Order: sequence, then C-alpha cells, then structure tokens
Amino acid sequence: MSLKLELCMGAVAALFAGAAGAQISGNLVKIGVLNDQSSLYADLTGQGSVVAARMAVEDFAADKKGMKVEIVFADHQNKADVGSSVARKWYDAENVDLIVDVPNSAVALAVNQITRDKAKAFIVSGAATSDLTGKACSPNTDLIARTSASSPSGVEVPWALM
Repeated sequence: MSLKLELCMGAVAALFAGAAGAQISGNLVKIGVLNDQSSLYADLTGQGSVVAARMAVEDFAADKKGMKVEIVFADHQNKADVGSSVARKWYDAENVDLIVDVPNSAVALAVNQITRDKAKAFIVSGAATSDLTGKACSPNTDLIARTSASSPSGVEVPWALM
C-alpha cells in the first residue's frame, strides 16, 4: 500500500479519535488535497494524490464505521497567495477539517500558519523546507518527507517519517 494511502487512512482515523473527533464539523470529515494540478509538480502529486486520497477512504471503509468522509481538491498554482486563499476558504466557508499534500514549500509555510491560526490539521507530504520543523513548527502540522537514502544492507528506503 502506498504511503499516501496509509497517510490518508491514518488521518481519517486520527480525526475521529478522542478530542480530535469533537472538532469535526457535523458528522462529516472533509479532507482537502491542495497541490499543483497544472504545472511543475502536477505529475508527482496532482490528480494522483486526489485518487490516492479517495482510495484511502475506500480502503479505510469509513462508511462501514459510520463515518462520512469527503475529499475535495484545488490547484494552488505554486503560489503562496493562491494556496492561502484556498486554505482560508476551505477552513472558514467549506468546513474542511484537514489539508493534505502541498508539495511547494512557500505554499506549505503559508498554509501551515493559517492551519495553526484556525486550529485545524495539515499533513505535508512534499514540501522540503526545514522551517516546517524549525521556526515555523506547529502542533497542527505533520510532515512526511521523501528520502532516497539506502539502508546498511543496500536496500533503498524511499520514505521516511519526520
């Protein structure tokens, strides 16, 4: 199973667990996939991330657990102001509970701050700025970092959690 699928399934489970469940708007978990749909990162994320999120919800069998999960998506166009606008709209007007993906560091930093201010959740799986774990670190943001490191046995380890 791909990391994106596992990530989304874990996010859905986390949102329904304990105190986080109390923050869900109504009986619907709304996950926003915010990424590049039309440019530089579209092949790495784009519609593939949207499909992966939908597959994760299906694999998690949210409906069989009495949960309703909706996936929405938008193109941030690799612009922090566009990504910020989408994040604010999603959080304020569309009741999005969690934003995922955001492979652009500038956009991720902007969304990170909005997420913190709105007390929502954000899972970054592509941005590479160390500020997300340093000066802009937030308890509302989880970071999944891609690596191409090899283990001592020479086996490539393609993913690492930070």
